Amino acid sequence: MSIIKTLLLSVFIIIADQLSKWAAMEFALRPLSVGDNQPRGFIDWMMHAPDRLPFLHDQILPFFNFVVVWNQGVSFGMLRNNAEYGPYLLIALSLIIAIGFLGWMFKTDNSVHRIGIACVIGGAIGNVIDRFRFGAVFDFLDFHLFGYHWPAFNIADSAIVIGVSILMIYAFFFEKKLQ
Repeated sequence: MSIIKTLLLSVFIIIADQLSKWAAMEFALRPLSVGDNQPRGFIDWMMHAPDRLPFLHDQILPFFNFVVVWNQGVSFGMLRNNAEYGPYLLIALSLIIAIGFLGWMFKTDNSVHRIGIACVIGGAIGNVIDRFRFGAVFDFLDFHLFGYHWPAFNIADSAIVIGVSILMIYAFFFEKKLQ
């Protein structure tokens, strides 16, 4: 897969992530929270970050809820820092990692690597946008079974997990081992 196609994959992930967050917030969760049934348009929502909604959940299926969770840390809430500068440290760290992965994308000619890298970059940038806008990442997908909940997540988180999984599976099972 060419560099252009993998960069477009990253852009697609960013757009899908932001569109899904907008749709969940404006059409499913905001009306429950504030009783406002007038959703904002996507461009307006992107240009003017709405106030953070309080925690709430809406059962969609017996094993799936839409929720409002503001993740101030990294994956699954780790490294949560309530200091005023916390979001900026995580933004800087995410951007440094994304730039490093971008450099790797340009150096490799392996299509599988490029796809995995594109997923990680797209997911990282999707969450960076949230940190800039809200000071935290908006997580809204909540799967549960028999009273056990997987930590809430979003499309960007999924893309990061998929990208890292692709890279790890390829490295462990398909790359030629050096003798």
